[in-house]
Amino acid sequence: MKLTYMTRTLKYIGLAVLLLSGQACKDILDEDVISSISDDYMNSAAGFNSAVNAAYSSLRSYYGTERGLSMTEFGTDLYTTGADGSFKGFHLYDSQLIGTVSIIQELWEETYKGINTCNAVIDRAPGITGVADAVKAQRVAEMKFLRALYYFNLMQQFGGVDLRLSETVSATKATTRASEDQMYAAIIADLEAALPVLENKAKSADYGRATKAAAEHLLARVYLTKATSTAKAADDYVKAATYAQNVVTNYGFRLLPDFASVFAQGAGEINDEVVFSVQYTADALTNGTGNTLHLYFGMQYDVQAGMQRDITYDRPFKRLRPTTYTLETVFKDRVNDSRYQKTFRSTWLCNTAGGTFTNVFDNSKASVTFKPGDTTIYIPGVEWTLAQRAAKPYQVLVPSLYNNSLFPTLIKFMDPMRPDKTWEPGSRDYLAFRLADTYLILAEALLSQGKTVEAAAAINMVRRRAAFPGKETAMEIKPADLTMEVLMEERGRELLGEQTRWLDLKRWGVLVDRVKKYNPDGAANIKPTHVLRPIPQTQIDRSDKASDGSAGFPQNPGY
Repeated sequence: MKLTYMTRTLKYIGLAVLLLSGQACKDILDEDVISSISDDYMNSAAGFNSAVNAAYSSLRSYYGTERGLSMTEFGTDLYTTGADGSFKGFHLYDSQLIGTVSIIQELWEETYKGINTCNAVIDRAPGITGVADAVKAQRVAEMKFLRALYYFNLMQQFGGVDLRLSETVSATKATTRASEDQMYAAIIADLEAALPVLENKAKSADYGRATKAAAEHLLARVYLTKATSTAKAADDYVKAATYAQNVVTNYGFRLLPDFASVFAQGAGEINDEVVFSVQYTADALTNGTGNTLHLYFGMQYDVQAGMQRDITYDRPFKRLRPTTYTLETVFKDRVNDSRYQKTFRSTWLCNTAGGTFTNVFDNSKASVTFKPGDTTIYIPGVEWTLAQRAAKPYQVLVPSLYNNSLFPTLIKFMDPMRPDKTWEPGSRDYLAFRLADTYLILAEALLSQGKTVEAAAAINMVRRRAAFPGKETAMEIKPADLTMEVLMEERGRELLGEQTRWLDLKRWGVLVDRVKKYNPDGAANIKPTHVLRPIPQTQIDRSDKASDGSAGFPQNPGY
């Protein structure tokens, strides 16, 4: 049984709740959509439970979405611009990156809807009857976990925000910006209060709910991030390592033997490596925009010789193109490390009636002839000579031919279970926290304390799993060779595309330097002020003016 999110509308200024009632056993709902419910419904046992589930649904405004991806993977050292797509200001750091950008406003508003739902549940819980006290306490703990996660996501993007820890029940324009110290204090307080009450297991019986393991993973990440912030304390890395080690040791998680199997769609999404996931479904009524990450990493295969768009190869929005640094440095080892092979697609097969074609990009041949099922495109990942390519009956896409439309395609988010080739809302769950990330958090926290032997042991758990059979020893990093640069590359290999890289670069204090060094599209414009996003203009406009007439909710510097 999986957690059933409740789709709802919850206005940030003046609480208005649209709750749905129902049960389901796959991802989202068998809902009865109820469109006219008074605010008092939330004070009933049924309304309380619906509100709890509704609070989870705001996760789907960020994880597995265009807005979340744009704000975490665009404009980094690993990915640059493809040929098409919106929101390129996040790649280019140019005048397009302003507070009126739709996804900035949407993320802000949707996250605050989730926060206010959490606040409402927490505030109203003492007065709810018909719910066992133990269940009520657990649900409040879940809300504190979610509230902490929502504020942590906002803070990483925008800095200090309006820190509301009680339900907003009427319209107000009174807003304030909290300091980083205040933000971290609230986030950590919520998580530490939730820990002793959340289910003490790897996975909730109602899969998808927050558990103690998920809260400890998040605390490890929070302390790791805090350690390089203005709120840093001397013991941040120690606490990050402690919480990460607890996740590794105490719950029975294990790395799956095969890196590729982590991203198996369907039943494989509930596996021993997943610490916390965001639930999606194949039910079009309740899935909303769905998990859309399958759309953004694909090259333009469907106009090439012998090819047409289909479900297997997906819709190629060609938004993100891997940088040269990604392909030639991060994924340089392809003898011992299986992750290049299991991260990128190498082969396309003819899915048309076939024939002879002259629309070729491979300049080693003037035409190609295919029948259905033949290889049409092969990406070796290294340069081949003209003669080597000419000897093949298919087109060979080598690095010297990569462009904004043709490039190695990330496959971990592909969604062949969509009902047709034009369908955008994907149904695969988004793996928000997984054990490989926990090991890498642990390694970083230990390395930052100078504990290189222990840090190497943690990172080698991830590296041995990634090895081709028989290459496990060759994959191990010696403690003397473990540096932050090595760790940065390891996170790039393991977590490519998983909505972490911009946040990682910011945490390490190297965003500007690495974009300038490795991302030619963003290099010209990026500045130190780009470690924060612009505050949504709607938030500024809706806030009371300061006594001197200036904005009551100030914009971030540089915007």
